[in-house]
Amino acid sequence: MTADLFGAAEPARDEPRVWSVSELTRAVRSTLEDQIGVVWVEGEISNYRRQPSGHQYFTLKDAQAQVACVWFARSGLRLKQTALSDGMQVQVRGTLTVYEARGQYQLNVQLVQAGGAGLLQAKFEALKRKLEAEGLFAAERKRPLPKFPTRIGIVTSPTGAALRDILNILARRAPWVQVMIQPVRVQGEGAAEEIATAVAALNRLAEFGIPPVEVILVGRGGGSAEDLWEFNEEIVVRAIADSIIPVVSAVGHEIDFTIADLVADLRAPTPSAAAELLVPDISELLPRLARLRGQLQRALFTLLAGERRRLEFLARTALFREPAKRVSEAAQRLDLTWETLRRTLRAALDEAGQHLKALRASVRQHRPDQLLALRRVRFESVRLQLADRLRYALNDRRTQLQRASQVVHLLAPNSMLARGYSMTTTADGKIIASRKEVVPGTVILTNVSDGSIRSVVE
Repeated sequence: MTADLFGAAEPARDEPRVWSVSELTRAVRSTLEDQIGVVWVEGEISNYRRQPSGHQYFTLKDAQAQVACVWFARSGLRLKQTALSDGMQVQVRGTLTVYEARGQYQLNVQLVQAGGAGLLQAKFEALKRKLEAEGLFAAERKRPLPKFPTRIGIVTSPTGAALRDILNILARRAPWVQVMIQPVRVQGEGAAEEIATAVAALNRLAEFGIPPVEVILVGRGGGSAEDLWEFNEEIVVRAIADSIIPVVSAVGHEIDFTIADLVADLRAPTPSAAAELLVPDISELLPRLARLRGQLQRALFTLLAGERRRLEFLARTALFREPAKRVSEAAQRLDLTWETLRRTLRAALDEAGQHLKALRASVRQHRPDQLLALRRVRFESVRLQLADRLRYALNDRRTQLQRASQVVHLLAPNSMLARGYSMTTTADGKIIASRKEVVPGTVILTNVSDGSIRSVVE
């Protein structure tokens, strides 16, 4: 006999063992779980499906092969599962097993983490969710850009083609614009800190006596996702969000998208497009200015002609022919008005005086001083009556209190003992009121006026 693939003894060739499908599948499953067990596998997700039950199914593949995966919702990590989607590059930890119903080997997933480019995407999504929850992407935070800026701040690499394109476009479209360049590294270690510091520095120019810029352009030319990653760093994004000056983000090409684009006041598809969006084209402005100048001249000539006609009309009126007479008539009307006002005021004052005299006579007739004296006499009589009643009540209560005190004194235990009575208690001080409360052998105390007598009941 020989051993088969799964370690079982192979029967003699004249007696071949016939396996059932279930037995064979179960043996393969046992071998995979025992010999391989828990593994880490890296690949790209495809055919991703999430069921209403919460279970997630997908295929993990590379250029040469693929393996089916399932992530059950009953996993202890189900509340913290990574959001999966087709195309993600991930590293999966799980147990290699066989789904017996299909005879297909699969990976029962326990943990998923981003791998390679997928790690950058995961970091991108995590920071995006965090900042979005803080409201940094809200439309109401976006500020309008100045229509005709005269000073622009630029944060980019001093050696990149993007800066040359920006400067060329600004010089061609708006030669009056002054540019303040903050040179920085746009990729590599420490680049994010340089970009954030440059944005903050442009916001503080006035502190050093430098005229402030009216808008800031932050960007760079195209590159891979890794090359553009500095514009996804939180320190850069928060520097843009904290800027008191409007910020335009222009990172990479039109298809590139960074978190800096989301938080900026305006996202331009390219640095060159940003320069065109920031300033108007002088070649378009000059004809427009010429048209406006012509319209203004025509409006001014029309206004002057109308005012000239109005002046000529006024010169023909009586006011201009007889100005002294007009002034005399106005002075006469003023005098008449003043005289009328004076007479009206005098009459009102006389009427008020008569009314005041009548009020005084009425007050004298009722003599409030006599009424007040009468009220004082009555008040004093009531006060004396109340004082007498209070004094009688106090004496009565004092007499009752004295009588009660005497009764209490007579009935006090010490007074009773002094008159020859005694009081019997148990050893713990409980008063004995009946012989039924004691039994033979009970220790009792008989209290008399000069002490107590201890005895035992027989």
